Amino acid sequence: MPPKQQARRGKAANDAALKALAKVCDDVRPGEPEEGVLGVVPGVVAAPATVAEAAEVMRVAAEHDLAVVPRGAETRLDWGTPPHRCDLLLDTARLDRVVEHAAGDLVVTVEAGLGTDRLAEVLAEKGQRLALDAPLPGSTVGGTIATAAAGPLRLRYGSPRDLVIGLTVVRADGRVARSGGKVVKNVAGYDLGRLFSGSYGTLGLIVEATFRLHPVPAARAYLTCAVPDGTRAHEVVQAVLHSPAAPSAVECAARDGALTLGVLLEGVDAGVAARIEQVSALMGDGTTVSETAPDGWGAYPDGTTLIDITAPPAAFPALLSTVGAGASLTWSAAGRGHLGLPGDRAPEQVAQTLSALRSLLDGRPHRGGAVVRYAPEAVRAEVDVWGPVPALSLMRRVKEQFDPGYRMSPGRFAGGL
Repeated sequence: MPPKQQARRGKAANDAALKALAKVCDDVRPGEPEEGVLGVVPGVVAAPATVAEAAEVMRVAAEHDLAVVPRGAETRLDWGTPPHRCDLLLDTARLDRVVEHAAGDLVVTVEAGLGTDRLAEVLAEKGQRLALDAPLPGSTVGGTIATAAAGPLRLRYGSPRDLVIGLTVVRADGRVARSGGKVVKNVAGYDLGRLFSGSYGTLGLIVEATFRLHPVPAARAYLTCAVPDGTRAHEVVQAVLHSPAAPSAVECAARDGALTLGVLLEGVDAGVAARIEQVSALMGDGTTVSETAPDGWGAYPDGTTLIDITAPPAAFPALLSTVGAGASLTWSAAGRGHLGLPGDRAPEQVAQTLSALRSLLDGRPHRGGAVVRYAPEAVRAEVDVWGPVPALSLMRRVKEQFDPGYRMSPGRFAGGL
């Protein structure tokens, strides 16, 4: 088909979809070039205001065979790979309510478009919190679950998949599905919370989530010290982890040629004070103590390329040697870290670093993986963003069960899912 005829047919399809969507949603408009998802411009943008409206939008999208890409606050929209197509960009900004806060049960149910910053403010009024770090301010609840984003606090509290106890999603055909419940003990039904955590919008649209909460600690102390090398950092981390101190988070950060170790202790005043003494003795001379987090705590390292690394804590010294000078690395004792590479590294140099990391983590003793979260287009063209995915065949079967037409964020996930 000639290009002009293709363009006319595409415009006609977009116009038809726009009219059909406008009948079920009062906020529908054509997509704009600046709203492109990694360069793929959406044909239509819809922003439903309720779960029922979101379900209707998804139903119409199925009827018109539209490829749907969910959008929250765009803090991680450049993660993953470009979608094969984006006929409908589904904006969750208006799904931003706190549905129910059962403070007595330490449980909250919220809509997916609610910002995690705003959620923290609401919970703090009752002396509670969702124990997830927010490396990117402004992130939404739905986006945080969809990308399985978490920081140093995962050492004690886990990641989104561990804190979600109930999830409501809209499937690709417009049907609403729910799992879990409003109390922590309710584990009946299909565990959508774990399944959708890290799914990048490829299985369905997350519209509501119920979380397990924790009290805001009465006392908090950040202990920080400089360490000479990765070996010493690993020794101190192991000593702290195997002590009675029970840290909430431990993070190593390599920035600007300096290596820093940070430990977070939480609890009641007297208990934290006693544990400060224990941990200070393990960390050594020069350890500082503060009630506020050190600069950069829990944040992604600087750089135009961000690589997410999964490996056992013992891998840290080898990781430092592999990434070399000039890179920024943050590493949690939970076995997860992030590497930031500067923009002056050529795409082939980034590819070499990524290859070296994957070789290091391919098998014993440091079995793990390295995934590129974001990078310039030239780098993306040079590397395999996701790398080897051992469970790809299982993931494909799950995808075909939830989205047999491959219309939900097609191509955004590993293996073209």
